[in-house]
Amino acid sequence: FKMGEDSIPKEEAYQIINDELMLDGNPRLNLASFVTTWMEPECDKLMMDSINKNYVDMDEYPVTTELQNRCVNMIARLFNAPLEEAETAVGVGTVGSSEAIMLAGLAFKRRWQNKMRG
Repeated sequence: FKMGEDSIPKEEAYQIINDELMLDGNPRLNLASFVTTWMEPECDKLMMDSINKNYVDMDEYPVTTELQNRCVNMIARLFNAPLEEAETAVGVGTVGSSEAIMLAGLAFKRRWQNKMRG
């Protein structure tokens, strides 16, 4: 719960943390997960290549924002969102399935509220 007086080599710090994390469950055996726990190596590489980007800072990372918007539109069309050909969908990317599920629930609630008002 506090920093040591002296530093330790980065390799030792890595090994200590990695050894502790090995005590966690194996994600590939987690049947309660809402997501796939294996990806192609190219996906892992893309994630590591962009891990230092702050996705909230859309002015600094406009290409990342554009990629997110394209993905939102692809998913909207995949789920048959009622969009005209030139119309774009509104949505956001999330970093976790729980966050995505809560946002989807909120969207359904708002849609229901608007329908009840009408």
